[in-house]
Amino acid sequence: MTPEQVSMVQDSFRKVVPIADTAADLFYDRLFTIAPDVRAMFPADLREQKKKLIAMLATAVTNLHQVDTILPAVQSLGQRHIAYGVTPQHYEPVGTALLWTLEQGLGPEFTPPLKAAWTEAYTTLAGAMMAAAQDGAASRSPAAES
Repeated sequence: MTPEQVSMVQDSFRKVVPIADTAADLFYDRLFTIAPDVRAMFPADLREQKKKLIAMLATAVTNLHQVDTILPAVQSLGQRHIAYGVTPQHYEPVGTALLWTLEQGLGPEFTPPLKAAWTEAYTTLAGAMMAAAQDGAASRSPAAES
């Protein structure tokens, strides 16, 4: 990501923070609409999950300018997602739901350059999570143990 993109994402997220609860509601409603099969991966009561989502986003966005410092946490998150049944195919609807949520929350301020910056941020972080999950799955496979 360019420094300008990092700044754009960070500045726009500051505008999402005051509407975090609504944003989390929008995100999960959209995710379960476009990918209903993932609903079973989540608890019936999403209150804690919504808090975790916003906290994770806040940490990631705050540290975008120093991605290397958050990579271990992002990679660990990706590895933990294996236990929930997350596959690489699940990352696309999550990204789609995230961008849609930002568009709803930011309205006309969600310009094409801002969307591109958020897409780059999500792609970078999701890529790290998927790679770590793949590495973790490979290290746990019977072939890796022999």
